[in-house]
Amino acid sequence: MPDRIRPTLEAVAARAGVSRATASRVVNGGAGVRAPLVERVRDAVDELGYVPNHAARTLVTRRNGAVAVIIAEPEIRIFSDPFFSLQLRGISRELTAHDSQLVLLLVEGSGDYDRIARYLAGGHVDGALAFSLHTRDQLPAIIHKVGIPTVFGGRPVHSGAGAELAVPYVDCDNRGGARDAVRHLVGLGRRHIAHIAGPQDQTSGIDRFDGYRDVLADGDPALVAQGAFTADSGALAMAELLDRRPDLDAVFAGNDLMAQGAIRVLQERGRRIPADVAVVGFDDMASVAESTDPPLTTVRQDIEEMGRLMVRLLVGGLDQGAEATPDSVIMETELVRRASA
Repeated sequence: MPDRIRPTLEAVAARAGVSRATASRVVNGGAGVRAPLVERVRDAVDELGYVPNHAARTLVTRRNGAVAVIIAEPEIRIFSDPFFSLQLRGISRELTAHDSQLVLLLVEGSGDYDRIARYLAGGHVDGALAFSLHTRDQLPAIIHKVGIPTVFGGRPVHSGAGAELAVPYVDCDNRGGARDAVRHLVGLGRRHIAHIAGPQDQTSGIDRFDGYRDVLADGDPALVAQGAFTADSGALAMAELLDRRPDLDAVFAGNDLMAQGAIRVLQERGRRIPADVAVVGFDDMASVAESTDPPLTTVRQDIEEMGRLMVRLLVGGLDQGAEATPDSVIMETELVRRASA
């Protein structure tokens, strides 16, 4: 049986009773076509089963219909931390709404940067979304060299080559949210408030630590321990803090996962939460905050909406042209009170 002949744009135009140029504008998302004609062309596309030729569409629209999402973290971290799944869900849903595809690029090690640079320079995608960057990350320099439209997730660290590049970003008020968390603990009458800090080569970790110090400027350095935004690192930091300052009566952890690990160690050491030690996290990831025992008081940032906003900024910049630089967005945070503090 012979293969079914693939319908052409000319066939769509003939079925709809319009010119080929009009059919092309409708199929490729162009403007300036009256609504009744748009409806006729779309009906013809459905009836004939027409599928646009990607190469031809790219020539017309100057778009590939794809966006690279670059996460500067190893695979094991990305698929174990619900933060990334929430942000990717927001990105994916918004890209779908703009008829664009997500191309995920992971950074497992320094050798991956050459591969990513070649891919971005190859013209395969219309732009890039990059998040979870670290101080010495090569991505800003790569983006600067390639010149691809980009939006960062999180305020980028200005260090090294490419730091002068003004790239828009979407972030939350990390410092203000941290201040709210610590003030809440102070308001509860807690006097020895510890902090499990996130990585100090990422602006989220830096800003949340700064927010803690804004409220407790004369705090004891022994009440601060370093974590890595993972539950295990939170547990290790909590054990270190208890060994140094067994009199601590509150903990502000730099994210929910570290707070989860801290709660585990506190309970293993026989500390009641919140009677003996109050605990506050940051993120308000439901899968973590609502499953701890007791449920976690935390600072909420809308992670999924941040992913959506990243796409909107990127698409808006693409629509405005090469000279456009969208404004960055800093979202508000909210303290969500539960039973841990």
